[in-house]
Amino acid sequence: MSPRAFAEQGAFAALPWAPLGTDQAGAGSRLHQVITAAQAQDRCALGTYLPVGYPNRLTSMDALHLLAQSADVIELGIPYAGGVLDGPVIQQASQTALDAGFRIEDVFAAARELSSSSPAALVAMSYWQPVHAYGPLRFATAAAAAGIDAVLIPDLPIEEATPWLAAAWATGLGAIPLVSHRTQQDRLARTVAAATGMLYAAATDTPTGNLQPVSPRLADLITRIRNLTSLPVATGIGISTPAQARTAAIWADAVVVGSAVIRRMQANPRAQTAAAAAAVGRDFAAALRPRTHHTTTGEGEVTR
Repeated sequence: MSPRAFAEQGAFAALPWAPLGTDQAGAGSRLHQVITAAQAQDRCALGTYLPVGYPNRLTSMDALHLLAQSADVIELGIPYAGGVLDGPVIQQASQTALDAGFRIEDVFAAARELSSSSPAALVAMSYWQPVHAYGPLRFATAAAAAGIDAVLIPDLPIEEATPWLAAAWATGLGAIPLVSHRTQQDRLARTVAAATGMLYAAATDTPTGNLQPVSPRLADLITRIRNLTSLPVATGIGISTPAQARTAAIWADAVVVGSAVIRRMQANPRAQTAAAAAAVGRDFAAALRPRTHHTTTGEGEVTR
């Protein structure tokens, strides 16, 4: 179901705006372009996440520029001390950025710099509280002007998302929701109907940075999503090794890694920090070329 159909069912009836005639972050967007380009090269797209300002603004920007040489999607994290999905690695990195003086305007400055120098798509990742405090429309306007293609707000339930969806539509931003295998089918349908740009499927059942295997339920979750939409599906949360990324890439259009980047940066302080992030990007990008294919034959399921 398209966002227009979602609106016509009355979900946005109280809003003083109307959805556009085509999907946001659609065929003309960088997000669509990089996913399509990766598919044409028979590979899964790579997304890399880093809290903006970690470990400080200059090193963060150096790392982001280097990551953009390997990643198709750069996920700009907005540091927040209360992230319910964040494991210890991202919690520590976010706190370090906050202690170093991070301001939300730093995300927009980073996006402007990256969008002028890299073809990578830019996705901002934020919990709802910072966006709500800044003002949804104000945030969306600044993000779009800075070159951000879409925003992922993982803790915003569809029942409370109307102000954000209105702001995203008004400014042309993709609105990416997070779903998991625990999402009930009726709620999944409503969430997918309101999504634009991309969907984000949780790869594991635990917070970010965990070292658990990719969930055996990921394939079913992505299948459920694909039965509802033609939007691309990214997966992340717990993708800690290139081997895990390659497994997740069997089903997803993009695989996102974050804690693995930060761990390598933490292990290589000072002058080597940004270069360490770049090395992680190269390692994961290499693991996603070529794509691993999953097929079903008369003799059963085959991965090749």
